[in-house]
Amino acid sequence: MGAGCSSGVCPSRKSDKLKNSKIIFVVGGPGSGKGTQCEKIVERYGFTHLSSGDLLRAEVSSGSERGKQLAAIMEKGELVPLDTILNMIKEAMIAKASTSKGFLIDGYPREVRQGEEFEKKIGAPCLLLYIDAKAETMLMRLIKRGETSGRSDDTAQTIKNRLELYYKATEPVIAYYQGRGIVRKINAEGSVDEVFSQVANAIESLQ
Repeated sequence: MGAGCSSGVCPSRKSDKLKNSKIIFVVGGPGSGKGTQCEKIVERYGFTHLSSGDLLRAEVSSGSERGKQLAAIMEKGELVPLDTILNMIKEAMIAKASTSKGFLIDGYPREVRQGEEFEKKIGAPCLLLYIDAKAETMLMRLIKRGETSGRSDDTAQTIKNRLELYYKATEPVIAYYQGRGIVRKINAEGSVDEVFSQVANAIESLQ
């Protein structure tokens, strides 16, 4: 199920440690509650939660050679090369392979090509959790968060722009994996626990 190599598409894989790992893609808009759900999955099921954004930030703040290169790219407002992000995710997965029950890849892939490259380099997902909240719900949650967080990107107009970009990027990804039959759509309108009971059902159906 977690082994995506049967078709011989990943000869570049450095390590067989990931061969039978459960890989779950977690997709959800800003304010969908995706981060909270990931925390609860880690707590209950012993998965490792990996976010490409967190990995990038950690690398930059480490002051490593690669971190300096990434900082320079991001300061120019350019996109970090896909290969670099995949290598970072892969290294983080290999480091945790012996102790982790599986991997939550959070906020990734953002486009179909990223998903295809991930499968070539690392492995195939056995599930895509789509944490789906209405646009109005996400907007309200983020505005509320902005009142206390002081984050400059939590203004109503900026949030609307982010949601628009999110939908544009995500719809083809969801459609692609729906075609593979691995998408589980989670209604994220309820309480944290109500949402998590749906998430738990989806994960337990993999056992």
